[in-house]
Amino acid sequence: MNGPKIQISFAPGLGVFVAAERRTGSTALTTDGTSSLGHVVESLGVPRTETGRLVVDGRPVDASHVPAAGETVEVEGVARPQPVPGAPLRFLLDVHLGTLARRLRLLGVDAAYESEDIGDPALAALSAEERRVMLSRDRGLLRRRELWAGAYVYSDQPEEQLRDVLERFAPPLAPWTRCTACNGRLSDADKEAVRERLEHGTEKTYDVFAECVECGRVYWRGAHHSRLEEIVTEAVREFGAPTTA
Repeated sequence: MNGPKIQISFAPGLGVFVAAERRTGSTALTTDGTSSLGHVVESLGVPRTETGRLVVDGRPVDASHVPAAGETVEVEGVARPQPVPGAPLRFLLDVHLGTLARRLRLLGVDAAYESEDIGDPALAALSAEERRVMLSRDRGLLRRRELWAGAYVYSDQPEEQLRDVLERFAPPLAPWTRCTACNGRLSDADKEAVRERLEHGTEKTYDVFAECVECGRVYWRGAHHSRLEEIVTEAVREFGAPTTA
C-alpha cells in the first residue's frame, strides 16, 4: 500500500486476532486510500462479527468510512450484552462445539448443532436461512458475508465458552425444557407410556420422566443429574432467573 497513513489501535479483547505488534497501543498503518474502514479492520484479522464501534478522531463512524491521512482510529469490541434485533435469539454451532450446544440446550436455549462438517458455505447459508447466530472458533467462517449474525467463541473450555455466550447475548434461560440430543422441546411423560423404553433398573428406581417431542428420547433424574444441576444452578445464579418456556 502507498496511500494515507493512519494510527490504529484495538480493544484488548481483540488482541487474539491481530499481529503481536498491534496488540497494545496505537500503531501506524498505510492504507490504500479507497478501502472502507470495515475492510481495513477485517484485513488486519478481526472478523466483522467481533468489531464494535469504530471511532475516528474521537467520533464514531460507520464501517463504510474511508480513512484519510492522519486520522486516529480506535477499534472497540462488541458491546455486552449484544442485542440481536429482528428475530428470536437462536444459535447455530459448528461441528467443534458439541459440548457447548448440549449445555445451552440444558438451559433451554435454542441451539442447533451440526454434528458433521458440512462446510463453511452451508453453515453460513443455514445461519441466514434460519436467522441464527453462528457460534464458531473458525475465523474464516465468521468472515463469510452470507452469515445472518455470528460470534467468535474465545475459549476452548466448555465452562468458559458457556459463560462467554451467556454474558454476550443474555439469552432467556428455561432449564430442563430442551432435549440435549436434538434441541427439541421436552414434555412431561407418563411412566406407563415410556416403560418399554426404560432399562429394568431405571423403571424400578424412577417415577418422574420427560420425553422429547421431536426424537422421543426419555429423560429422568438419574445419577448424572447432580452434575447437570450444578451447571444449571451456576448459570441461573450468574445470568438471571429462569423464564417460563
